[in-house]
Amino acid sequence: MAQLIPVVLEVGHAAVELFYAIWPLLGIGTILMVVGFFGYPALLPYGGTVVLISMMIFVMEIFVTMKNVKKLNLVMSSVLISNTFLFFGIIFGLVMALGYAGTIEVDIMSLLRSHVYLVIGGYITITLMGLSVVLLPMFGLSHGFSMKPLEVAIALMSTSVVLVVISSLTKYIAVAYTGYIFAVASMLLYFYMVYTIFKTRARKELDIYSISLIYSYFSMMVSLVLGVAYLLVSYEPLLLASGWLIFFGFIGFAVTGHIYKIVPFLVWFERFSPLVGKEKVPMLADMLPAKSSHAQFVFCAIGVAVITVAILAQNETLIKAGASFLVVGALALVRNMFYMINYKLRK
Repeated sequence: MAQLIPVVLEVGHAAVELFYAIWPLLGIGTILMVVGFFGYPALLPYGGTVVLISMMIFVMEIFVTMKNVKKLNLVMSSVLISNTFLFFGIIFGLVMALGYAGTIEVDIMSLLRSHVYLVIGGYITITLMGLSVVLLPMFGLSHGFSMKPLEVAIALMSTSVVLVVISSLTKYIAVAYTGYIFAVASMLLYFYMVYTIFKTRARKELDIYSISLIYSYFSMMVSLVLGVAYLLVSYEPLLLASGWLIFFGFIGFAVTGHIYKIVPFLVWFERFSPLVGKEKVPMLADMLPAKSSHAQFVFCAIGVAVITVAILAQNETLIKAGASFLVVGALALVRNMFYMINYKLRK
């Protein structure tokens, strides 16, 4: 977000230095919460408070930055909407942490639905929607597509999040199901938008970025099918498999795919752009470890697919097998990150 927000908003950060405080606070808070969930619940309020502080700094910095935007367009509005949902999502999360630790008495399961929808549906999904219409055409050289499907998709997802939050606080199941239907419709429209961008792109080659996004959006569609099936038959493994594909299939591969585009550019811009015209500089494609990145994709893709089947079949052995593939893929991703960050031009 430190790099992408200025691209989306077309203004510089109000206080980019705050990002140096955000990541260590978020890291410390996350570790405390993991230890708290692992068996020391007394640590949860402390971890939750530190995470709350880090995320509040992030949200407030984004809001202050947005004050410098002269006119909001659709993409900029998506940033405003998503960060508003994040603001309320982390408040719900802190209340849940306090309840889990026994500090206050709350209905954790009701708050959990609101928390998940505010953060996943409201913040992450709407952020991905908004960034997609900037990054996908930029990397694929796409043009001539309509923005109307994205506008409707964001409106539907925003309405969905509000309805689910209301239902979790009031216990009206009909309101919740209406929200779920809106969410499915929103994701289908978003998929149509992405498909349109993909079909109108000028850059046709399927690199690691493209195949990662294809797998990501395929996972999203399968997740929607499993989610709808759960609403019809109430078989819990369907819901678990749907959630798994949203997190590790859709979001996971969307993030890793963009890493392979964004990290080489940032390194090139910082290290090699001052040398242009003075000495030989690498192409962005040279900075990408081709074989290792494809190996990472294959291992992670197999791991996600195997675990999805294992969840549906309730097979613990298959889950371990899929996790083994994911561990290898994760190690390959770490190796690739170090390769790109430390890239040096071969003499």
